[in-house]
Amino acid sequence: MPKLWNETIEAHRSAVRDATLDATAALVAEHGLMSVTMSRIAQETGIGRATLYKYFPDVESILVAWHERQVGHHLEQLEAARDRTTDPDRRLHVVLETYALMSHERHRHHGHHGAAMTALLHQGPVITQAHERLLELVRDLVAEGAASGALRSDVAPGELAAYCLHALGAAAGLPSKAAVRRLVTVTLAGLSADAHPVQETPAGMEDTLAHGRHGHRRHGSH
Repeated sequence: MPKLWNETIEAHRSAVRDATLDATAALVAEHGLMSVTMSRIAQETGIGRATLYKYFPDVESILVAWHERQVGHHLEQLEAARDRTTDPDRRLHVVLETYALMSHERHRHHGHHGAAMTALLHQGPVITQAHERLLELVRDLVAEGAASGALRSDVAPGELAAYCLHALGAAAGLPSKAAVRRLVTVTLAGLSADAHPVQETPAGMEDTLAHGRHGHRRHGSH
């Protein structure tokens, strides 16, 4: 089969797949997950049900594919944001702010679908790999900032990267973009080279503290 013909077929399949993902996401956003059927998606996309089933077995698989595509796009946007400047301190700020605003917008548009859809979308090896890629991106920027002296070096970059992503997860529930930017500023303050150094817990003290907490809980249960 000629190369051009192969490319044309592949382009057609890609267009059908993208149209299916977009139509399904729009239907779920408007009507809710439980109201969307394969027949409705086929009608909205303008293809036959038999053709649709050649691409996806059910609505859930379409939504997972849509989410994976969205996550891939978001990572590309974060990498592009990183590459817009060479200043180590500024690079981290831009990436974290972009990430927080994405979380805020995603929740604003899709946050009302409930725990079932959230559990459906946030699973699978593709999502796990994407999270690892995101963590690595932030970790490298933190390490870069620590090496330049702009960020603290008393805590491992991987720990600080995890702190940033967990802290900015709160952006999803904030009322405005201004509030999101304030959260980014507060989060970054914890990474500053001028931040108060971490005091290590003395050897043996962790066991003592844990024992005290357990004893307090037992006492409070009586």
